[in-house]
Amino acid sequence: MTKITSKHLEVTPLIRERIEARLEKLSRHDVQLINPHVIIIQEKQQFKIEAAVGIPNHKLFAQAKHEDLYSAINAMGQKLEKQLNRLTHKGESQRHTSLKREEEVIEAPLEDELEENYAA
Repeated sequence: MTKITSKHLEVTPLIRERIEARLEKLSRHDVQLINPHVIIIQEKQQFKIEAAVGIPNHKLFAQAKHEDLYSAINAMGQKLEKQLNRLTHKGESQRHTSLKREEEVIEAPLEDELEENYAA
C-alpha cells in the first residue's frame, strides 16, 4: 500500500492511480517495495514530488519538480528506476573480475592443444 501525503493539494483517484502505476514499474526488477511513501507539495507555480521507497538492504529516494504534476510524477519514477537498476545490476558492472574469468577459460584449452600438436 502506497502512502501518499500532500500539502496544499487534494489527492484525487487519478493522481493516486498515476503514482501507483509509476511505482508498479519498479516491480519489473523483482524487488519487494517496503513502505513506499510519496509526498506531493504544490509550490507557487510548480509541483514538487518526493518519494522514499525501501527495498531489502537499501532505501531509494527521489525528488522531482515540474510545472505539470504528471510530468513531475514521471520524472520521479524515472529517477527511482535508475537507482534501482543501478543497485540490481551492480554485480554485473564489475568488469575486471568477469574479464579475468573469460581469459582463463580461453587460455586453458589452447595450451592443451598446443602441447598435443608439438608432442606428436
